[in-house]
Amino acid sequence: MANNKAPLRMCIACRQLLEKREMLRVVRSENKIFLDFTSKASGRGAYICDNPDCIKKLKKHRLLNKVFSCQVEEEIYNAIEEAYFGAK
Repeated sequence: MANNKAPLRMCIACRQLLEKREMLRVVRSENKIFLDFTSKASGRGAYICDNPDCIKKLKKHRLLNKVFSCQVEEEIYNAIEEAYFGAK
């Protein structure tokens, strides 16, 4: 009998552990930052949950800049909002 547990990841905004498949992964790979919808791209990853407060906190405090130690374009933050909430 296999005891398969879902992998857990921490949201960079609320610091809550959630299942990996429930979260959006943002990747930094060779000075490119992009959204990884497959969760399989190579590179340094950061996870964000779908809580609207987390999305606001992510953008307000520029958390991706801190996680990746580099300047993250505004388009990435906007793409995250669109991925969760659609075009506004």
